[in-house]
Amino acid sequence: MTNWRAVLIGFLVATVVGLFGVVVPGIGQLAAGLFGGFVAGYLAGGGLGRGFWHGLLAGALGGLVGGLLIALVVALAGWAAGPAGGAITGIAGLGIFAAAALVAFVMAIESAIAGAVGGALNAGPDRRGSAGRRQYQ
Repeated sequence: MTNWRAVLIGFLVATVVGLFGVVVPGIGQLAAGLFGGFVAGYLAGGGLGRGFWHGLLAGALGGLVGGLLIALVVALAGWAAGPAGGAITGIAGLGIFAAAALVAFVMAIESAIAGAVGGALNAGPDRRGSAGRRQYQ
């Protein structure tokens, strides 16, 4: 079962690090995907496969949201040119979103690999609630 909380937190970490990556050279967008995927995989726990899945979802979500925002900006900018410009840039916006979706899934691989590492580091039982805590005697 997918832990959407882990995916959302991983996405938010990737977004914040990505914002700093735009401003601070050396961090870049690659590091954002790695950090976000690692956090998603670590929070989800459960081993390599589970961490891979959650890192993949966090990375893909980031790419899709970014692509959707760019496509909307392009589509809405065309309305300044009137109805014909709006139709043309609306189609261009759909094309941009389709290309961004493809790139998002390819770029999500880095997040998935980092998520697998995070999941492997947290391969123990589910950490939520008192059932996952160890009782010290």
